[in-house]
Amino acid sequence: MRSASHTSSSAVCVLALLVNASPALSERLQIFEALREKRGNGKRFESTEMPLRIRLVDGRIVKGTAGVTTPLYVARSVRLKGALVSKVNGELWELGRPLEADCELQLLGFDTTEGKQAAWRTGACVLGGVLEGMFGAEVCREGTSEFGLFCDYLLDNSFLSLSDVEARCKEAAALKRPLSRLELSIEEVQELFQSSKLRLQFAEEQMNGATVTVYRCGDTIAVCNGPLLPHTGLLTVFKMLQLSSVTLANQTESSGLTRLLGVAFPGEKEKEEWERKQEEARRRDHRRIGTDQELFFFNEVSPGSCFFLPKGAHIYNTLTDFIKCEYRRRGFTEVVTPTLYSTALWERSGHWEHYSKNMFTVKSEDSQTYALKPMNCPAHCLMFEQRVRSWRELPLRWADFGALHRNELSGALGGLTRVRRFCQDDAHIFCTPEQLEEEIVTCLDFVRSVYQVFGFSFHCLLSTRPTPCLGEPEQWDTAEQQLERSLQQFGERWELNPGDGAFYGPKIDILIKDAIGRQHQCATIQLDFQLPIRFDLQYVGRDGQLHRPVMIHRAVLGSLERMMAILAENFGGKWPLWLSPAQVAVIPVGGNNESYGRQVVQQFHEAGFMADLNDDEGATLNKKIRSAQLAQYNYIFVVGDKERESGTVNVRSRGGKQLGRRPTEEVLMSLTKLRDTRSNLDEF
Repeated sequence: MRSASHTSSSAVCVLALLVNASPALSERLQIFEALREKRGNGKRFESTEMPLRIRLVDGRIVKGTAGVTTPLYVARSVRLKGALVSKVNGELWELGRPLEADCELQLLGFDTTEGKQAAWRTGACVLGGVLEGMFGAEVCREGTSEFGLFCDYLLDNSFLSLSDVEARCKEAAALKRPLSRLELSIEEVQELFQSSKLRLQFAEEQMNGATVTVYRCGDTIAVCNGPLLPHTGLLTVFKMLQLSSVTLANQTESSGLTRLLGVAFPGEKEKEEWERKQEEARRRDHRRIGTDQELFFFNEVSPGSCFFLPKGAHIYNTLTDFIKCEYRRRGFTEVVTPTLYSTALWERSGHWEHYSKNMFTVKSEDSQTYALKPMNCPAHCLMFEQRVRSWRELPLRWADFGALHRNELSGALGGLTRVRRFCQDDAHIFCTPEQLEEEIVTCLDFVRSVYQVFGFSFHCLLSTRPTPCLGEPEQWDTAEQQLERSLQQFGERWELNPGDGAFYGPKIDILIKDAIGRQHQCATIQLDFQLPIRFDLQYVGRDGQLHRPVMIHRAVLGSLERMMAILAENFGGKWPLWLSPAQVAVIPVGGNNESYGRQVVQQFHEAGFMADLNDDEGATLNKKIRSAQLAQYNYIFVVGDKERESGTVNVRSRGGKQLGRRPTEEVLMSLTKLRDTRSNLDEF
């Protein structure tokens, strides 16, 4: 009976979609199918009957046929359940897309970022179809973020029930609709979306080169920037999270668009695991930690700019000092550059053309336009060209902790993770082509040593040339080969990330994994071919001739603000001693010992520790200890008569472990060693 009921429900769903399909949607479907037929009669990859050797991650070899065998077939043949998308030689590849040559194949499930994103992209297509076909909405954009899937739509005088949308999405997905894809030119996109100005605008924004990928899912057609699932039936659970208004770029007033945000899952098990992680993430939210521990706050007088209180400033400055210490060891020198520049600099660097809408500008009394810097690189180029440079000076490694400003949309701001005013551990390296590989390896070693201190595991992505890009193909080939050799020499896990390089050069992005399994991209190492050309940077080589230097953009922590947020959530507010803004709490027992307690606090203060005295006479000892533990003090010193008479402190750790009565000088030496070695240990 359950099966019959399901079939009936699905039939009703299909009928509803057909009945509600607007003339505009019907026309769009006809155009899509005409284009698909045209592609089918044109050039396409044909089966050559050529045998394939497909190597899996575990080393197994599966045989196949070029143009016929798909990753989905391979997954079934090796009885691997849960695959949602694949990677072929490091490139994302749909499960239903035939393989074309011998390759290495990774099959990825919902427990990977790529699998989750493929599921959510497909879920967004299902949601878009439901909103259009069953609720009569004009869907303008479907997409995903790291938090889930979304649809932006227009719907007059109608309120959506989230539970109703969930149920309809589940019914629609159960129809196991296949997803058809086409690569379309700008002219074809304009023809396809001629009836929807907003849909066309968003489609044009997704253009990456000469074409954009468009998918059909049932009766809905949308632009999608990544692979989807073979069919919708692989999603069985939908959860709608919230509705919110959408403000378009360069607009301050509401666009009338509503965003419906949700998530989708292959099954209940994945949903339950997601809900568990969401609860853990809420518990670790850096905004809550920032408030509870009095680290920072935001105020509307300066939206997107953080006010760091003393304890927050301590963490911020400790991170900065950590990197500066590493700079001294690694041959970097600091420079200080202005914050405000004439637009002439940004026009020269090329940023004004591509980035001006993200800059804050001011006008001087003579009507000259200036902009707050969103990055440091043009200023560093200006410094390089101030005089003739010799090959003997290279590599030049310049670091800059100047404040940066980017005009982020108000709706995108969120705690410390997306701000308008921030600081990076930003550095630029100018070197000869012969020095490039060694410099890249040195940068990677820098990243590894820093992330090991935090306890982060990480892996690297080699992002290669995008379309379009600037520079000669031979130049890109050489640079990508050099980066690959550097990664191989580095010896850590890395993957190819085709087409995701910056338009001015390839890059290495480093992804870290935090304590609850979330990935964050912080460190980056980018080659830049264009700025040395635009600024005509040159140095005199050994041969006495002028040569063009190679420029490397490099950050390890990335934004200090964002790294603070990541660390707060990674440690759950339980900061390791060397970073902690609350290192030592001293609790005197009895009024006679308050003076001794103050003496201990002073002793640790002079040694550079964040130490505080709890002299609340109205609280019991147990209450004071519990209060210090909740405030996340790393160590609690109880001092009574015996401690005062013997010059000791009775130590317990944040976790409640009794470390016993010890000489104060001995404890000071032990904690100084833990702090200065940046140890994450709690005991000594």
